[in-house]
Amino acid sequence: MPMSSLASLPIRRLTLRDLNACADLSEDRGWPREEHKWGFLLTAGQGYGIDDPEGGLVSACVITEYGPQHRPELGAIGMVLVAGRHARQGVGRRLMRHLIAEMGTTPLTLHATPFGRPLYEELGFKVTGRVEMVRGHFTARGDRSAVATRPATGGDLAAILRLDEEVFGSDRTHIVTRLPAFADQLRVAEEDGRLIGYAGAWPNMDQHVVGPLVARDTETAKALIASLADHTDRPLRTDIDVRHEELLAWAKEHGLASVSFNSVMTYGIPELPGDWSRRFAPVTVAAG
Repeated sequence: MPMSSLASLPIRRLTLRDLNACADLSEDRGWPREEHKWGFLLTAGQGYGIDDPEGGLVSACVITEYGPQHRPELGAIGMVLVAGRHARQGVGRRLMRHLIAEMGTTPLTLHATPFGRPLYEELGFKVTGRVEMVRGHFTARGDRSAVATRPATGGDLAAILRLDEEVFGSDRTHIVTRLPAFADQLRVAEEDGRLIGYAGAWPNMDQHVVGPLVARDTETAKALIASLADHTDRPLRTDIDVRHEELLAWAKEHGLASVSFNSVMTYGIPELPGDWSRRFAPVTVAAG
């Protein structure tokens, strides 16, 4: 399809009816289909896409908003994909410009691969951080933490929401309340009856992704990861802020190996809000 024709195709909002088309697009670019993640993103956030007249999608992406409904304080962009047959024709740039315009003065963030980073820099995004993906079978080494962890219950929801808002700097009720259905495990850490951290493990192909991971300190983060590993036979994968050097070293000592690095980028703000020292890993790099 000529570039001029691509430029004339409308950008529309996606719904759960587009789930298979989004998964097909992931597969087209050599990614896993990730229907489970796409379903979460299309309900917790808003998808945008361009239909291909020949079937399927030319391009797609999602944006997940933080803060009060209709008054977002931050938008997290993810899953920016362009079908291979339409690559390098300006489609991704057009879709991103549309998102920036749609969000107006709302600050934006995204996790960029080395391949995507030049486009985002061209559009005005700045690198403000870095995360390292680690993956592998967690191996216990007899160094159990004294931090107490247990499965989360409905009675923990209010405390989890309070902690999450403190750490992320915005209300994420629409994300957190979907975690019990999205994750296979949701666990909390507590001290003297007070919640000091929480983490989830959600299924992604043959592995469990650890995220979000929110904790008072590194020892609490370690205890939460170890407790999640105790209840799965699958490899673990997580994306850890590189400033948490001690946790990354510990994870590698316990069987998780470095896979890749992504840049955390922001638009309209110099850095992400909240408390990075307690924010160890996102739900997914596609939603923050």
